[in-house]
Amino acid sequence: MITAGIDCGARNTKAIVIRNSKIIGRGMVQTGFDQRQAVEASLAKAVAAAGITRDDIRRLSGTGAGKLAAAMPAEPIDEIPAMTRGARYFFPNARTVVDVGAEEGRAAKIDAQGKPVDFVVNERCAAGAGTFIETMARALEVSIEQMGSLSLQSDRKIPMNAQCVIFAESEVVSLIHAKTSRADISRAIHDAMAGRIASLIRQIGVNQDVVLLGGVGYNLGFITALQRELKVPTVHIPDMPEYGAAVGAAVVAADKS
Repeated sequence: MITAGIDCGARNTKAIVIRNSKIIGRGMVQTGFDQRQAVEASLAKAVAAAGITRDDIRRLSGTGAGKLAAAMPAEPIDEIPAMTRGARYFFPNARTVVDVGAEEGRAAKIDAQGKPVDFVVNERCAAGAGTFIETMARALEVSIEQMGSLSLQSDRKIPMNAQCVIFAESEVVSLIHAKTSRADISRAIHDAMAGRIASLIRQIGVNQDVVLLGGVGYNLGFITALQRELKVPTVHIPDMPEYGAAVGAAVVAADKS
């Protein structure tokens, strides 16, 4: 049986195709202004990568910011079930799931059977999302890829405002003028974001094992900072963290089939 899941996010739209619980295709495009076009394009990429036709897909589920607005050709499901099912697909023992997207972060606590028992969402400020690191990287005049490795070169803790991107950027400029090293500033940025995400998680309680989804899963600096904040030995990251919710949507589609 073949099913597909689509995660239409604020920045990127991801599609996953699975056959009998195995991922056989994936595709990602920038969402842009036309969510429906992004949905179709990402699904077309995933179908082509899987070596199948659109007609071979038995059921399709969609999640993310555009799950309704895009008139998505799929059954919509909420983000929390999608992210928790995606996390459990990669890590069956997952009990706390964190999904950090471009513009918001969310966390869910799940029971031993994988069902969400509580969740919380940060929607008020991009300081708890991937955009925060992108903005700070521009202020430091380094690439996003460099930010994580730079932060690991520092052992200095510098407090920073994580409540507002504008205030944080102003602090970064002040640190630059004070001749603070890029490595120290980068660590302060990652610590600030990790602190905000950790406080989000603490609202529902931290249950190990912790799984992180979203593009920040590639940022070792953020992962290290989050481990420090949560005081956990490991934060589990799937091989393709940005596809976590799309995988979950595909799994839900398979269950309903």
